[in-house]
Parts: sequence; C-alpha cells; structure tokens
Amino acid sequence: MRIGELAKISGLAASRIRFYEASGLIQSVERKSNGYRDYAPGTEAVLEIIKGAQAAGFSLEEIRQLMPRSAGGWQHDELLSGLKHKVGEIEVLQQRLAQNKAQLLNVIKGIEGKPEGMACAENAQMLINRLREEGGAPASSTRKSARRAPRA
Repeated sequence: MRIGELAKISGLAASRIRFYEASGLIQSVERKSNGYRDYAPGTEAVLEIIKGAQAAGFSLEEIRQLMPRSAGGWQHDELLSGLKHKVGEIEVLQQRLAQNKAQLLNVIKGIEGKPEGMACAENAQMLINRLREEGGAPASSTRKSARRAPRA
C-alpha cells in the first residue's frame, strides 16, 4: 500500500507516517524500483494503535517501548506493566486535577462572596492568605503583588 493511500485510510498526514517510520514506530519499508514506499497491510492497524495510545496520553517513547520489537508479537508482561503504569500516572493526574478544581472553586466562591464595601485588592489578599493557610498557595506571591489594582 502506498503512503498516500495509507494516509487517506488512517487519517494521518504522509509526513506523520514517514516520521513514525523514521522513529522506528512502524516497520521501515523498502522503496520499489519506481521509488515509492510500499507499506504492509498491517501498518494501518499499527497506526491506529499509535493514534489510540497518543490519545490515551502515551508519549512516542512509551509507545515505542510497548510496541512489538519484531513480527513475532507483543511482549505480554511488558505491555501489561506499561499499561498499568500509565493508569497509575493518570490516577495521580486525576487527583491533582481534582485538587486544582477544588482550589479554583474556593477562589471563585471567595471572589463572588466578597463583602460589600471591601476593595478587590483587600479581598484578593484575604483569599491568598486563606490559600496559604490551607497549603494551596505558593509561599511567595511576588508575581501577584506586582499586579496592583488600578488607581481611581
């Protein structure tokens, strides 16, 4: 199968397919006498695996490590270990995102609940102090303090 046909079927640019080949993610192919690459029929499935793995958060290096080293097939234990490791990374990321979300919701609540008559800068400082007490704000707020409220 020529690269143009493979690109059309896979939805990938021909340059991306050549990149995957140069990176060792798909088998290198010999050029025919006419100069065209002729990819094996199984290449489409490999490209789908690569696309799916990237969508799941795998880096190209992680994908390379999990892909079969030869036509002999997958390394069951290595594949399973790599997949479980990625699930663990995703769980840690989910926890961090949940903490970030909770912190942002608290900030929103603090901004929306600003006492009447309190200046925005004063409310912001109060929120920063509260975040520090809860362990959610950086120790130094020099970047934030550099942004001052406009003068009236």
